[in-house]
Amino acid sequence: MPLTLRLGVIFISWLLVITYLHVRMNHAPDARQMVRMGYMPVVTNLAAPLIDHVTRNHPDIRFEAVKFTSFAEMAEALRNDAIQAAFIIAPLAVVLRQQGVDVKVVMIGNRHESTLVARKTLHAKRLEDLVGHTIAVPMRYSGHNLCLLKTLEAKGLAGRIQIVEMNPPDMAAALAAGGLDAYFVGEPFAVQSVKSGVANVIDYVETLWPDFICNLILVKNSWIADHPMLAQQFVSAAARSGLWAGGHPKQAARIAADYWNQPVEWVESALTIPPQRIVYDRFVPHESEMQEIADMMARYHLIAHADIAGLVEDQLARNVSSAGIDGIDSVLRP
Repeated sequence: MPLTLRLGVIFISWLLVITYLHVRMNHAPDARQMVRMGYMPVVTNLAAPLIDHVTRNHPDIRFEAVKFTSFAEMAEALRNDAIQAAFIIAPLAVVLRQQGVDVKVVMIGNRHESTLVARKTLHAKRLEDLVGHTIAVPMRYSGHNLCLLKTLEAKGLAGRIQIVEMNPPDMAAALAAGGLDAYFVGEPFAVQSVKSGVANVIDYVETLWPDFICNLILVKNSWIADHPMLAQQFVSAAARSGLWAGGHPKQAARIAADYWNQPVEWVESALTIPPQRIVYDRFVPHESEMQEIADMMARYHLIAHADIAGLVEDQLARNVSSAGIDGIDSVLRP
């Protein structure tokens, strides 16, 4: 065999071996139990980055956080089984259920983490001062939209403030550019505008709607049936991570900031100001709360009827133990 041909064969063989090893090392199947979680980078979904962080190098289980920029996209990912769990905005769970997707609400995210902010140049101090202006909410199927509709109706201001839909990551930039007057969203998106000096706080969601539910965890019923122990471990870890974050907000902020690509001080501010604002221990879903949301959606003609039969599965959250929570790794303990 000519020397050049032999060298060519050796080179090609070497290239094939290197390519095989590269694929084997970088794309080897993960033997761990896997749960892919869709989430938006907001405080109500703080569990997603925390339990992703804890399981990144865990030998047996992996809770992988998959960041989305819109709730509509996340809903389609859950519908099509691209993810197993969705940290999703509450009214959208009602919509999916009524569209025939056999989904279950298994946990409520951290409460009281949404803020209404307005451009400083408006000199607004209360909701009434925004008459004739525009407020953005994450989507029409959001608790923020329902909260505004309910509050405006109660104040006799229905129809006097324009409500528009906007993906949360775009809100701060739109406000700074002057294309938006105000927005109502989960933190830490609102704190961006406040810390940047272009907005001031008009109100906190808990003063407008006590016990407000922003996001919740939604899974398919078939997934629970196929993986009951994994489903319990997932819900337990998510709930316990919130209980841990309540006692360790600075450490939680450092972890979340890396996932959210936001300054640590912004995230820490969202978790701690006002003090003791975020509610971490009311994670068990109640049918009465979801029914209230569905009734409001029907009242404001967002859905045709308020039937949510079978939407809530509370047992997994009721099984969560709060014992033995110390370091972040302890959130995985039974």
